Amino acid sequence: MTVFGEIEQFISEELYRYRWPITIGLVLSAAVVIWFAYSQRWHVALWRHRLASAIVGVPLLIASAIAGNYFLSPLFERSLACEASPIAGAGAGAEECDESAAVTADEPEDTTRPAASPGGAEPTAAPTGAPAFEAQVVRQGEFRGADDFHFGEGKALLIESGPGRYTLRFEEFSVRNGPDLFVYLSADPEGDESGALNLGDLKATDGAFNYDIPEGTDVSQFASAMVWCKEFGVLFAVAPLGEE
Repeated sequence: MTVFGEIEQFISEELYRYRWPITIGLVLSAAVVIWFAYSQRWHVALWRHRLASAIVGVPLLIASAIAGNYFLSPLFERSLACEASPIAGAGAGAEECDESAAVTADEPEDTTRPAASPGGAEPTAAPTGAPAFEAQVVRQGEFRGADDFHFGEGKALLIESGPGRYTLRFEEFSVRNGPDLFVYLSADPEGDESGALNLGDLKATDGAFNYDIPEGTDVSQFASAMVWCKEFGVLFAVAPLGEE
């Protein structure tokens, strides 16, 4: 965990519960500082030395705006992703996705219907082959936030989407946004980046979407799905994967 990660974790775990008293205290403190500065006529001195004030103040404002946009704006930004489930006919996977065409799973091709013969003759029955593979959930779990600040909810579904192929699917999902969020499969039920498998960027803060797991991966070694902030090394949400 980085120094910024330790600071962020301290704020989220220790200070966030007292956010309203702290906010009121900061507002009152700012009001006192402004009153004191005005009573001491600091604004007059700044105006008299406005060139020096601009040289110092403008870069500070620009740096503060850039840093604030990077660290704080993701906390208030939301996004939605809707992808079809590997399980045909499984539905949208999230209430927000009910109206989205993107979540409509393709109907499996009917291989049992006899093909028409040329000239309109009666079709001949197709030979019966092996039954088509049906995707199914093999393990699943419920997301929970790492703490009061890092909330998370929804389902994590480990789906066998083909023989020996697996997909991690999020449904009814929602998590607090943040910078540099990624999705991992972890061997720790409580979520730990050490030895975890990185499946890629978090696609959205809300919705239902999929992550393909590389072929040949032994999924039995993983005990949870998690949303992890790589920048600060902080856990946002975790879903222990139990047996279906």
